[in-house]
Amino acid sequence: MRWFYWLPMLALAASASSASAQTQQGPAPAFTPKDERMEDLPEGPGRDETFGLCTACHGYRLVSNQGLTRDKWDETMTWMTERHGMPDIQGADRDLILNYLATHHPPKAPARAGGFRNPFAPQ
Repeated sequence: MRWFYWLPMLALAASASSASAQTQQGPAPAFTPKDERMEDLPEGPGRDETFGLCTACHGYRLVSNQGLTRDKWDETMTWMTERHGMPDIQGADRDLILNYLATHHPPKAPARAGGFRNPFAPQ
């Protein structure tokens, strides 16, 4: 049998070997954009705009886990604009997004009465 009959089989074997090597390199990333859907966020004015703005750069779970006051959300947006090149959203659009974030992702309540206590601090 001539060598060119074996060529497709060799290419297939090399492809399978390459795919196997890529699988063994490590686990897939924890986040892919298809993991999150806008419809899964709490309904309310500003949901679409907030989801679109935030997920342009990172997963929305990063946002929803923050739990900040409206003022801290505002500071965070300014920081992302200055530091990371996020579009400078101002006026009614900024208010819409800030209101959504403050309403649906406010500061988290402390786990215990009296707030957080450092377990390593002297009693």
